[in-house]
Amino acid sequence: MFGSVVAVNVWVKPGCEQAFIDATLANARKSVLEEGNVRFDFMQCQEDPCRFTLIEVYKTAEQAAAHKTTEHYLTWRETVTDMMARPREGIKQNAIFIPTSSL
Repeated sequence: MFGSVVAVNVWVKPGCEQAFIDATLANARKSVLEEGNVRFDFMQCQEDPCRFTLIEVYKTAEQAAAHKTTEHYLTWRETVTDMMARPREGIKQNAIFIPTSSL
């Protein structure tokens, strides 16, 4: 079982999609290297290109909390704040099945 699974829904302002993708990829690439990170998925909605979802899985809640203190996360948060069409929505999840092998 995993200690922290969060689905983050993000809505960005029209015209900010590529800048958001670039900033989030930089954060995701470093996040997957963090101790305790199991997955960091980043998706864009097909029907609304201004809507994104991040799935963040950490082995423990403490490791997930530590993620929010990293330089790359803090840079991401500062970079994307003005791109948001509305506040992002983080929803804590209970893991039922999460494959840990790559696709």
